[in-house]
Amino acid sequence: MIEADWDHALGGMHAIAWEQGDPVGHASLVQRRLHHGGRWLRAGYVEAVAVRADRRRRGYGSALMAPLEEMIRRAYELGALGATEEGRALYLARGWRAWPGATWAMSAGGPVRTEEEDGHVLVLEAGAALDWSGSLTCDWRDGDAW
Repeated sequence: MIEADWDHALGGMHAIAWEQGDPVGHASLVQRRLHHGGRWLRAGYVEAVAVRADRRRRGYGSALMAPLEEMIRRAYELGALGATEEGRALYLARGWRAWPGATWAMSAGGPVRTEEEDGHVLVLEAGAALDWSGSLTCDWRDGDAW
């Protein structure tokens, strides 16, 4: 993890899983802007999902995601996250979908293609009409765009 990853998880809402008074998992939901279909959408972006190694595969990931997904559905036009290979199955099982189109990041010089993120950006529908054949552009930030 780099410092920018830590910064990405700050602010917003946090879910923490506890076991006998010890924290065993964390996830955060921050607001971002994603451009799609000619307009900027208010997105609930999931960051810093982690479960302690010796507590994985016990339902903590789902328990962390459930309240964040509820917040996305109530307060945002869509949810999004950048999935790792290790976490991908959890999100897909919960109804998240891999974005099939091109991904981009907005920079000071204009949109920059983020081909390495294609297929790794997952989206949770939450009210915005989405064209699944279109592209998705995130706002700029230090570190990983997605």
